[in-house]
Amino acid sequence: MLLAPLARVSREVAETSARSRKVSLLAGLFRTAGPEDVPVVIPYLAGRLPQGRIGVGWNALKDPPPAADRATLTVHRVDETFTVLAAVAGPGAQSERRRLVRELLGAATEDEQRFLVGLISGEVRQGALDAVAVEALAETAGASAAGVRRAVMLAGSLRPVAERLLADGPRVLEEFLLTVGRPVLPMLAQSAGSVAEALGRLGASAVEEKLDGIRVQVHRDGSTVRIFTRTLDDITDRLPEVTAVALGLDGDRFVLDGEVIALDAEGRPLPFQEIAGRVGSRIDVPTAAAAVPLSPVFFDLLAADGEDLLDLSFEERHEALARLVPEPMRVRRIVAAGPAGDAAAIAAEEFLRETLLRGHEGVVVKALDTPYSAGRRGAGWLKVKPVHTLDLVVLAAEWGHGRRTGRLSNLHLGARREDGSFVMLGKTFKGLTDAMLEWQTERLGELAVHDDGFTVTVRPELVVEIAYDGLQRSSRYPAGVTLRFARVVRYREDKRASEADTVGTVLAAHGRDPGRRS
Repeated sequence: MLLAPLARVSREVAETSARSRKVSLLAGLFRTAGPEDVPVVIPYLAGRLPQGRIGVGWNALKDPPPAADRATLTVHRVDETFTVLAAVAGPGAQSERRRLVRELLGAATEDEQRFLVGLISGEVRQGALDAVAVEALAETAGASAAGVRRAVMLAGSLRPVAERLLADGPRVLEEFLLTVGRPVLPMLAQSAGSVAEALGRLGASAVEEKLDGIRVQVHRDGSTVRIFTRTLDDITDRLPEVTAVALGLDGDRFVLDGEVIALDAEGRPLPFQEIAGRVGSRIDVPTAAAAVPLSPVFFDLLAADGEDLLDLSFEERHEALARLVPEPMRVRRIVAAGPAGDAAAIAAEEFLRETLLRGHEGVVVKALDTPYSAGRRGAGWLKVKPVHTLDLVVLAAEWGHGRRTGRLSNLHLGARREDGSFVMLGKTFKGLTDAMLEWQTERLGELAVHDDGFTVTVRPELVVEIAYDGLQRSSRYPAGVTLRFARVVRYREDKRASEADTVGTVLAAHGRDPGRRS
């Protein structure tokens, strides 16, 4: 399969907001792709490289050679080049990567060059996957979208389902079954602005603590335990305490869904950063486990006694969970069965308040009648957590690439010191619409004091409102902290830089503990 139609469809999907049009475009592409193309086409559409990181930076991409006159590149030649790039190492590696990239781009048309640069730099974000691609595959193969969606959940990814579906037709969907020991894609939560809003949308629901830990899926088959992350990475060897817990339960063929957290001496959760560091420890796991012991907290049961429970209601699954897992290892919850405004809803609001005081990040409201469904489809789970916002000052911005070429994109964000200077707390390009990108490029251009071709340093005058999820420690920034999941809300031209939030305000809002939420 040639790369050209893939590049064209990627661009056209990015340019349309109509879901039906996106589905139609992808279905047309899948009809021209063979099963052997799927392992490359699927990740490319999602903006991912099957090889992961290939060691190519922006400097190797910013001056591409002249484009080819006609399309000859195939997706397999591109994939082979990326495989070679990923393997380059040792002295002269940077020069060799640059040579390979120029050779690849030189064989690409202008449209293909734009796509490849975006793919390598991580700028392909056209929203093609996963939900839209599922519908497109179903349309292409004459299968039901629900059947494809379930198969993808059970297979753990879209790619193996697409390969089988395009090769053998809809009947293969029945072969994708829940198997203890093989991870399934997790059910996720959408957001709601308040508990009242969530209850109004879902009706009778459980309101559970939202833990700021690492999502885990725990499989036990007899004496064998496997532990997977939400991205389906196997981390069994890193979590011996979780394995011990699973082996101690009164059951031998089950799949549990939950999180691992760590608690301090007062029973409050440790910062996410410490938990992530502990889970990421691969060397001397016993020492790491002794220093930061982890506690599993479970909130769902996907299989019991080898039986698939996915299609049961959440209420039924929780009843089964309660029979298997002792209460101290189950997430704290209350059930709110009445409409917003009644005693149950008021109790749910109080539960949220108490949860925040306990140091957790919010609650998840879960409809009692919902089955387990991968992803956020159906919105049967709604998370509610306070949104922190800060008024910060733009200190600099980086020139964008891919679809943001020619526009200032990644913002350097600063908080005010008491002496009137500024200290950087992080960067973000999240939340920026095309209109905002155009406006800020012009406005920051007026404030520019230096441009090195990559970063434009500006006079610290423009105030921007930033939403974020919390702080984490960071040695990269002078204040010793950085913002977690920062995104732009709006520009505050009504505010002067002298009115921006101070570093002291930021730290005080989190009890001067960078990992603790206010």
